[in-house]
Amino acid sequence: MGNVHVMDHPLIQHKLTYIRDKNTGTKEFRELVDEVATLMVYEITRDMPLEDIEIETPVSVSKSKILSGKKIGIVPILRAGIGMVDGVLKLIPAAKVGHIGLYRDPKTLKPVEYYAKLPNDVEERDFIVVDPMLATGGSAVEAINSLKKRGAKNIKFMCLIAAPEGVEALKEAHPDIDIYIAGLDEKLNEKGYIVPGLGDAGDRLFGTK
Repeated sequence: MGNVHVMDHPLIQHKLTYIRDKNTGTKEFRELVDEVATLMVYEITRDMPLEDIEIETPVSVSKSKILSGKKIGIVPILRAGIGMVDGVLKLIPAAKVGHIGLYRDPKTLKPVEYYAKLPNDVEERDFIVVDPMLATGGSAVEAINSLKKRGAKNIKFMCLIAAPEGVEALKEAHPDIDIYIAGLDEKLNEKGYIVPGLGDAGDRLFGTK
C-alpha cells in the first residue's frame, strides 16, 4: 500500500516559497526547481538496498556499504517534468531517463498519451515519475498507467506541489504508489489551477506564456 509523504524539511520549504513567488524570474525559478528535486530525491532514495564490500582505506581494510545495483529510471511527464530531471540525476547519475508526453483531449478533458520512450528493461527498474504539479491527478494517473502496461512494477511519484483532489485521484487509481510532495496545497479552483499554487510550471520554467 502506497503512502503520501509531505516533505517538511526547512531547506525544501524555504526554496519552495521562492518557487511560488510570482516575482521569481525564469533563471532563478529553474535553479530552485532543480535544487528542490535534488533535496527530495535524497529522501525518496532512503530505502534503496545496500550490500557489503571490502575496501582498503589509507589506514586499514574495512567492510563498507554500496548500493546493491538496483536499476533506477526517471520519467518526467512532458513538458514541465523535464525541469526536475537534472536535480535527480545529480544524486543518481546512472539512472536512465524515459519520457511520457500527454495532452488533454478537448472534448473529454481526459489526458491522452502522444509520446512514450522508456528504457528497454522496464521490468527490471524502479521508476520515479516526476512532474512539478499534481492538480487533478489525470496526467499522473495516465503516466503511471503507461508505465505499468509496459511492465513496471515499482513506481514512485514526485512533485513540488499538489492539490488534495489530485492526491486522492492518484491514490484511488494507484493505491500501491508512494507519493512524495514538497507542498500540499489548499484546493483546485474552478479552472483546475492549484491554490495558492505557483502558476503554470511549464511556462515559468521555459519562459513561455
